[in-house]
Amino acid sequence: MTVPDRRERNPAAPGGTRTAPARGAALRFVLLIGVVSMFSDMTHEGARGITGPFLGSLGASGLVVALVAGTGELLGYALRFVFGYAADRTGRYWPITAVGYLVQMVAVPLLALAGHWPVAAVLIIAERGGRAMRNPARDAMLAHATAELGRGWVFGVREALDAAGAMVGPLIVALVLALHGGYRVGFAVLAVPAVLTLVVLAGAWRQYPRPAELDTGADLPDRRGLPNAFWIYLAGMGLIAAAYADYPLIAYHFGQAHIIATPWIPVLYAGAMATEALAALALGRLFDRWGVRTVVGATLLTACFPPLVFLGGAGAAVVGVVVWGLGMAVQESVVKAAVTGMVGARRRASAFGLFDTGFGVCWFAGSLALGALYDRSVIDLVIFSVALQVAAIPLLLVVRRVR
Repeated sequence: MTVPDRRERNPAAPGGTRTAPARGAALRFVLLIGVVSMFSDMTHEGARGITGPFLGSLGASGLVVALVAGTGELLGYALRFVFGYAADRTGRYWPITAVGYLVQMVAVPLLALAGHWPVAAVLIIAERGGRAMRNPARDAMLAHATAELGRGWVFGVREALDAAGAMVGPLIVALVLALHGGYRVGFAVLAVPAVLTLVVLAGAWRQYPRPAELDTGADLPDRRGLPNAFWIYLAGMGLIAAAYADYPLIAYHFGQAHIIATPWIPVLYAGAMATEALAALALGRLFDRWGVRTVVGATLLTACFPPLVFLGGAGAAVVGVVVWGLGMAVQESVVKAAVTGMVGARRRASAFGLFDTGFGVCWFAGSLALGALYDRSVIDLVIFSVALQVAAIPLLLVVRRVR
């Protein structure tokens, strides 16, 4: 890759220091990684919609299905700190990213060949493990483009393409099932976006072997430990994670309460992913202008989704799912943008991994609490979810004044 001449001055850039070649190279890199995310999410999100019933068709009990899903999600977050730390220590960001994607993209199509539920369970958990491996290193490389394009915009673009894939994948599988193809055919069809993921990833690696050369900004000074703002931010986002209901629980409520007809439940999820894609772009721009205040404003809105989803009728439920999708956009885009501005480049993969691990543990604990509350009282669930999101707002406001 040709390193942009940083001595050329661009009068349109702040301070006249950014160059058009550097900005163009950074944008191409972000788009390539975004396309990788799009095909990847098309693959694994398409599979997630049918792994539960597929396990059931192989003889797994409801407890086994829940245990496999919960274990996969927990490992998918808990291992991120390990792989993020390894990426920073070794500097091998591309190899770690590539192996993570390879594990994911191989595991999903192989489900078509699984003849027993333990084999399928191993593949499902392996897919989550691959996601844990590649995320911190990938995000650390992506962060090098933020000096040219803006932190919010970079992560917003990637998340918008990611969410687009997450919307299309389940629809592809739904079409396969509608044509009576069966679960195995659905997994086999997902081999196509899986291969495209690896092809585009290889192209991005070849074109940008050293993403750090894209970083034209001044790095943050090294320091022992992470800044106080990081820990306060993690505490606030941890409360939001614990308050956020998984879509399977929302879908379960729609079915149990007969609010949304069964065929429309996955379509509503696709709509939430479309909302996430569009919101990620808008929120990215807003973050670059307003910073953490963007997260605060979005949280005030997302605190409205529990009563809409769990206490309202069909119309309120649709609005609630749209607001839920907005919150997912915040968690997957501007949250990473905020962390990027807190930590130096040589420690970002570790910081991303640690943040994701803490966020995931809180999400897992909150999911258990929300499930238990739902069985006891839907109103209690709503109060719990709204209260935790509102409690996070003071912590997010403090982040702006702490270093």
